[in-house]
Amino acid sequence: MNAPTPETDVTSAPLPSGEAVTVPTPGGDARVTWFRARRPRAVLALGHGAGGGIEARDLVALARALPGHGVSVALVEQPWRVAGRKVAPAPKTLDVAWRAVWPKLAAQGVPVVAGGRSAGARVACRTGAGLGACGVLALSFPLHPPGRPERSRAEELLGTGLPTLVVQGGRDPFGRPEEFPAGSHDLAEVPHGDHGFAVPRKAPVTGEETLAVITEAVGEWLERLPLA
Repeated sequence: MNAPTPETDVTSAPLPSGEAVTVPTPGGDARVTWFRARRPRAVLALGHGAGGGIEARDLVALARALPGHGVSVALVEQPWRVAGRKVAPAPKTLDVAWRAVWPKLAAQGVPVVAGGRSAGARVACRTGAGLGACGVLALSFPLHPPGRPERSRAEELLGTGLPTLVVQGGRDPFGRPEEFPAGSHDLAEVPHGDHGFAVPRKAPVTGEETLAVITEAVGEWLERLPLA
């Protein structure tokens, strides 16, 4: 009952070359793949979802785009993915592993933004303030299971206590942008995007244009974020 709801429609992309570092956690080894800025002013740490890995197209797009703008990107693989298991553990277990990885992220000497997609976004929301993050980025936040709006997870999102950006597909079955409650968070809509930000063939935007919407929204938000 407590396990994350699996993602659907998560489109993957080839991962660019990065620096992979193994990090021991109480639940087994996690892995951090770094894409470093030459002179970083911040680190954006991104966790993956319950049904996919760090090859998700939105995570890859951010790893490619942001280092050139002074933000190092750290893609964090949970121990269950590193071990090759197919089913994610309960949220508490995900949080424990994320907390164990955090000292490696914070050791870079610059502010760290906690983020992730779907289940990874929930982890960032739940743990960011306690770990000293300067903001939270929630990609495809699963506001509720598909078709079950009464099982809202809005409390996790509204309780971050930090500047928070939600990037949400316009037709995400886990929560469309108009379903999100008003709060202190910013929200950027990805028109026609599903939970994996895929768009229908007949949509007036292409997949590449969709990725550009995501990277531009995140980049602009990071520019406004007080990094301290």
